[in-house]
Amino acid sequence: MDPASRYFPLTIESLRTLGSWAANCAERALLVFERHAVSDTRPRAAIEGIRAFASGGKRTAQLRSLAMAAMTAAREVGDPAAAAAARAAGLAASSAYTHPLADVQQTKHIVGPAAYAALALELDQAGDPGVADGEVRWAIDHVPQEVREVLLQMPARQAGSSRLDRLMYALDAGIRGRKA
Repeated sequence: MDPASRYFPLTIESLRTLGSWAANCAERALLVFERHAVSDTRPRAAIEGIRAFASGGKRTAQLRSLAMAAMTAAREVGDPAAAAAARAAGLAASSAYTHPLADVQQTKHIVGPAAYAALALELDQAGDPGVADGEVRWAIDHVPQEVREVLLQMPARQAGSSRLDRLMYALDAGIRGRKA
C-alpha cells in the first residue's frame, strides 16, 4: 500500500448504491456464462446476493462466499467470455467490501464489474471492440452520482496494456468526467 494512501468516509448506503449498479452491469453479461455452464448457478447467486445487500440486507460472510464462488466458477468454466462474465458477477458481489481507502487498487471494486461484463460481451461477439465500448458507455450513462463521488475519492487508474486494463481505464475516466 502506498504510504500516502488515506482513508475517506464511506457509508453503507454508498456501498448499497454501488452494489446495485455493479449488479446491473454484471447481469448484462450473465447469459454469456449461463450458455456455457447451464447448471452452474454461482455467478447468478452472487448477483442475487449483492442485490439483497443493496436492497437493505446485511453485509455477511455469505456475500463474500458468493463472490468467491463466482470467481471459482470463472476459473472452472473453460471459456474466456464465460469466465469474464463470472468475474463480473464475483466483483459485483465483492463491491460491498470496497474499502474507504484512497488507493488505485480499490477502484477495481467500482469499475471491475462493468469492465469484466464489457469484456465478456466483446469476447462473446468474436472480439468486436465496439460491443465492449457500447457497454462502457452504458455503464457510464447509468452510474449513480453517489458511486461517482466514491470513485473521485480514489486515485485515477492508468490505461495499462491489456484490453481489460483499457476498459477499466475508460470506465474510470468516463465516470470521473461525467457531469454531476
